Amino acid sequence: MSYTKYTANRGRGLMLSIAILCFSLFFTVQTRGQNGGSKANKQKRIVLVSNESERKVDVMIEGKLFTSYIYPTNIKKPVLYPLTTPKGTKITRKFPLEPSVGERVDHPHHVGLWFNYGDVNGYDFWNNSDAIPADKRDGYGTIYHRAINSMENGDDEAKLSVTMEWVSAKGDVLLIENTTFIFRGRDNEYNIDRITKLTAKNGDVSLKDNKEGVLGIRLIRALEHPSDKPDIFTDANGIATKVAVLNNDGVNGKYTNAEGIQGDDCWGKRSNWVNLSGTVGNEIINLAIVDHPQNVGAPTYWHTRGYGLFAVNPLGQSALSNGKDVLNFGLKKGESTTFRHRIIIANEDLGKKQMDARFNEFSKL
Repeated sequence: MSYTKYTANRGRGLMLSIAILCFSLFFTVQTRGQNGGSKANKQKRIVLVSNESERKVDVMIEGKLFTSYIYPTNIKKPVLYPLTTPKGTKITRKFPLEPSVGERVDHPHHVGLWFNYGDVNGYDFWNNSDAIPADKRDGYGTIYHRAINSMENGDDEAKLSVTMEWVSAKGDVLLIENTTFIFRGRDNEYNIDRITKLTAKNGDVSLKDNKEGVLGIRLIRALEHPSDKPDIFTDANGIATKVAVLNNDGVNGKYTNAEGIQGDDCWGKRSNWVNLSGTVGNEIINLAIVDHPQNVGAPTYWHTRGYGLFAVNPLGQSALSNGKDVLNFGLKKGESTTFRHRIIIANEDLGKKQMDARFNEFSKL
């Protein structure tokens, strides 16, 4: 064989070897991906989806919407909205964000699940909404979303960390809020931990004893307590209409606290937890809020109203105890305090034994 032919044959052999090696490497990578070798890219059970143009982060559990962290410009604080059961039923009132039928149109500041307070250095953050006349806005404060710090998906839980600012009508930043939401959900129970750190930014901050606070949820009509008082509701066309005699068909909510007190009597009582039970159609729904023993004012007072406001307020002790207790809480410049709450949404009945166990579990965090 001539040297020229030898060289050509050797070159063709080398090229064939390289081609085989490349094919082998490609096949190996593809096989690993298909067999789960690249586990980092595998879809998690609980996924956070940020949508900056719509000013929200959706929380998806196994492909279904659980809730969204929203910060639109037409409400005065970021909120979680809607809250959805494991079976997909939305349990938060639609008004004022969406057209609705058969809902009360009171308290337009009651939106989804929120956290704020009625007296922060004299400014009312709780009652603020677009319904406040322009000439009265100087007495109100607004909470602004400032940043999404981190998002972490997971099979057991997902975490969303955000920063907000509590701003007075004068434009002063009174509090920096750093909040972590932890979302979990399996089978018949979803839950949310809201861990809220408040820091006095530019000076001392007073959170004077006030009935309006701090963590609240506004619920659909079915989970209210039955009532015979006239009120204003949206009609079949979504128009606010005075209703003299209420239709209580399907309205069956009932509060129960850790001491076994029920109904409207839960208002103004201290307790480690309160559970609101009811049904929507044939669907059993339990919605519970769990306090944490390290929170200021624990065990907390409860601001539970039969018309659908479900709130926990550790700071408004005089207002909720008829003067028996008083707490005028404050932070010096640079000081911080942290509030921890767990919200449970279940498609099953949660009795005292189950709720006490959930309180004990949460207390360890």
